[in-house]
Amino acid sequence: MRADVKLDCYGLLCPMPIIQTAVKIKGMKVGEILEVTSTDEGIRGDMPAWCKMTGHEFLGLEEEAGVYRVYVRKAKE
Repeated sequence: MRADVKLDCYGLLCPMPIIQTAVKIKGMKVGEILEVTSTDEGIRGDMPAWCKMTGHEFLGLEEEAGVYRVYVRKAKE
């Protein structure tokens, strides 16, 4: 998937990937896609829950060798 903006949360533990996602997405335009890279397994459940809570669109997750890439589309201001 092609992302407009990338956020590296490699090595950060919960709740930092979600906190940094919230900060980063504020500076994005509606419709843009954010790719978050994380080594925290908790992101598998945390990111879909955060998207549901905030109204942004969770587009999916890819995992390879303990590295997670999640994709979120900014749905609103």
